[in-house]
Amino acid sequence: MVKKIADAEILDNLVKQALERGADNAAVIPVSKVETDAGFRSLCEQNTCGKYGKCWTCPPDAGDIDILMKTIRTFDYAVVYQTIGKLEDSYDIEGMEEAARKHSMLTRKMRESVSEDSFVRILHLGAGGCHICPVCARVDNHPCRFPEMAVSSLEAYGINVSKLAAACGMKYINGQNTVTYFGAVFCSLM
Repeated sequence: MVKKIADAEILDNLVKQALERGADNAAVIPVSKVETDAGFRSLCEQNTCGKYGKCWTCPPDAGDIDILMKTIRTFDYAVVYQTIGKLEDSYDIEGMEEAARKHSMLTRKMRESVSEDSFVRILHLGAGGCHICPVCARVDNHPCRFPEMAVSSLEAYGINVSKLAAACGMKYINGQNTVTYFGAVFCSLM
């Protein structure tokens, strides 16, 4: 699957980092196995998360869906990681928010720890858009406060997360009273 032993070691190290930093599962996948679909943009347009047009890293400001999907194809591998939050019941909003915070912190830790030293390029994608600022500067039509830290979502790039999970040997749904989030580090090796 991986070109060279050195490349495999670098990718395995990223998996290890994700697990050490709080991921419940992590795996390497060749980008050729990542499925994208422009139809996911219509889900964003429904604005169920409330970030459409209110976050620089979310649609429509994230960019043209076809260009974003092509961008994904320019990478060699993705290290996909997953967090699974336990909920009291299906109405446990606080539990969902806490699980989202935990996943966001993991994404931030991965962003901070993964340097470009071993890669030609990297792209971090998380769950549900950027969570760096409590309220995105986009709301007031100001520039992003932290563009070097901002993270778009897998869905904004048209990635079919349920199929991504299956391709990585992970479950998209992890049982009753759970919530599952995904993130990924896309990379091109030297």
